[in-house]
Amino acid sequence: MSLEDLHLNLRNLASDDYDQLKSLMDAVYHDIGGAWPKHTIDKLIQEFPDGQIAIEDDGVLVGVALTVQVDYDEFSNPHKYDDLIGHREIILNDPEGDAMYGLDVLIHPDYRGYRLGRRLYEARKELCRSLNLRAILAGGRIPEYHQHAVELTPAQYIDKVSRKEIYDPILSFQLANDFQVKRLLRKYLPEDEQSRGYATLLEWNNILFEPAENVLDTRPTQVRVGAVQWQMREFASVEAALQQIEYFVDALSDYQSDFAVFPELFTTPLMGLQDRAAQKDQTAAIRFLAGFTDRFKSELSRMAVSYNINIIGGSMIEVGEDDRLYNVAYLFHRDGEVEKQLKLHITPQERRDWVIEGGDNLQVFDTDAGRVGILICYDVEFPELGRLLADQDMDILFVPFWVDTKNGYLRVRHCAQARAIENECYVVICGSVGNLPSIENLDIQYAQSAVFTPSDFAFPHDAVLAETTPNTEMIFFSDLDLTRLTVVRAEGSVTNLKDRRKDLFDLRWRDWSWKSGSKQED
Repeated sequence: MSLEDLHLNLRNLASDDYDQLKSLMDAVYHDIGGAWPKHTIDKLIQEFPDGQIAIEDDGVLVGVALTVQVDYDEFSNPHKYDDLIGHREIILNDPEGDAMYGLDVLIHPDYRGYRLGRRLYEARKELCRSLNLRAILAGGRIPEYHQHAVELTPAQYIDKVSRKEIYDPILSFQLANDFQVKRLLRKYLPEDEQSRGYATLLEWNNILFEPAENVLDTRPTQVRVGAVQWQMREFASVEAALQQIEYFVDALSDYQSDFAVFPELFTTPLMGLQDRAAQKDQTAAIRFLAGFTDRFKSELSRMAVSYNINIIGGSMIEVGEDDRLYNVAYLFHRDGEVEKQLKLHITPQERRDWVIEGGDNLQVFDTDAGRVGILICYDVEFPELGRLLADQDMDILFVPFWVDTKNGYLRVRHCAQARAIENECYVVICGSVGNLPSIENLDIQYAQSAVFTPSDFAFPHDAVLAETTPNTEMIFFSDLDLTRLTVVRAEGSVTNLKDRRKDLFDLRWRDWSWKSGSKQED
């Protein structure tokens, strides 16, 4: 049969297909009893019509998948095929079931080699997702086992099939379609002499499954991020700076953003409120700037609540309890909570001119729009930090930055893109622009803010979801689909997080709580 002669159509099975279905089942299952009676198929179509899928070629039935709904907890444990069958050979469909159970997949012998079985499996998976069911289960025969039963146990046979040392027409096909063997079933179908009565319990997990719960408690899968590529400008007062910030927060909120992002140290123009001579003492000038932080924290928290938006407050200089200076990014939740992430790696300039200290804590923050991490500028150049955050199921990494030259910017950009790929997450970088020669330590900035994605088919071909015009003050928006992260982590072309060789290496965070006196050093 040539490909030109095929006219395939995927549809649901109908009751008047029974005569063709019977012929197909009798041919495929001649060794285990042949076709189901018509009343069995009619009942199955009546109770779960979407689960009965057929492929026809010019009106001729050439492939069929029969499926029922079941209770996952019951059928993910040891069971027999007869547990699915009721009185008068009625297949027991549970309309309240949270999983699908694959009964049969049949392909006409003349149509093998056209991957019709894969089409039927993919249709089942799509149905499972659309119905928000937990998984697809199946009891899989191992029809070639009888040829190896003398020298291999069923478990050894399954292992060799999974390693492709033995080919089994059913098990090999199911493994190739992302099903995993959960357990061995004994006396599953006693009349199946080829399988010696054994079967595999196979499972395909619906990674998008969401348990039923209160809608208000459900985390959204679509997240809108708005960011401000901030123009460094002179301010006549603290009030003027806050007015400019609130203008942007208001605008981002109007577009229903879940996050408003500002750059690293975006309040530094306030050092210009000192006279030029005072600014020359750089350590004193940065401590002067730190004096405004408490007020900005209070005002940004108010804005987050008032405008119903989570704010990544760039970063600001904070005087710690030890009287040392820290570069701190604040997360202002729209419910009023405030959390913070200290910059961990301090650049030579920060350390030399401003005597900034590095923090010693790293965490993922739970928000109403995903789990997020924050790495301030230089920190994104250390891949260990992104990996530690990814190990805590981070969805979005925010990187507020401040650089003066394009080569500094490219260090941040390229490292941020690497973090997105290796950790299968979104990365948002946000910087400042403009020139302020009148303020000491604040001469030039370079920025092109952007949103990066994993590099796979579900995302833009260059893994850049959005980016700004370089060196221009502007706001930009990007809609992030968290479902795509779930899919790429489980079923991507590559699965970086899943494929790590943890048998060869690992990564851990040292406990530095002894520094604050809460734990004694060993």
